Amino acid sequence: MRIINRHFKRNYQEVEKYEAGIVLTGPEVKAIRAGNILLEKAFGKLIDGQLYLMNAQIHKYQFGNQEHYDPTQKRKLLLHRKELTRMSTKLRAGGRLTIVPIACYTKGRHIKLSIALARGQGEIAKKKLERAEDVKRKEKIEMKEFIKK
Repeated sequence: MRIINRHFKRNYQEVEKYEAGIVLTGPEVKAIRAGNILLEKAFGKLIDGQLYLMNAQIHKYQFGNQEHYDPTQKRKLLLHRKELTRMSTKLRAGGRLTIVPIACYTKGRHIKLSIALARGQGEIAKKKLERAEDVKRKEKIEMKEFIKK
């Protein structure tokens, strides 16, 4: 099971990558294993020396009995202390960095979250990336047509 944040490559430039555990309840784990998580609007936030995942939508598990469940509540991310201090110093140093989830996946019986310190891309860089993808797509189509002849 692997759920990818499809907006990451277009909107951000990766500076440093981490793997984090995530604190979940039982029905949330089952919902994630069923693929019911959205990472597009999610981000990480340091609160009192701990890292939290904000705005990640984990939809309610259909067979679970959860009253008053908030799908976008903050969830604690588990990292080593050295990684947290390195991340916090880089965030404080400036450079317009943010913490963005890349993917959510299972590793054995655990659910992991791949996160990155990332820098937002400007509109010019986004357009340049789109043009490059269009060129690759056109070349691929032309190669298929050439092979058919």
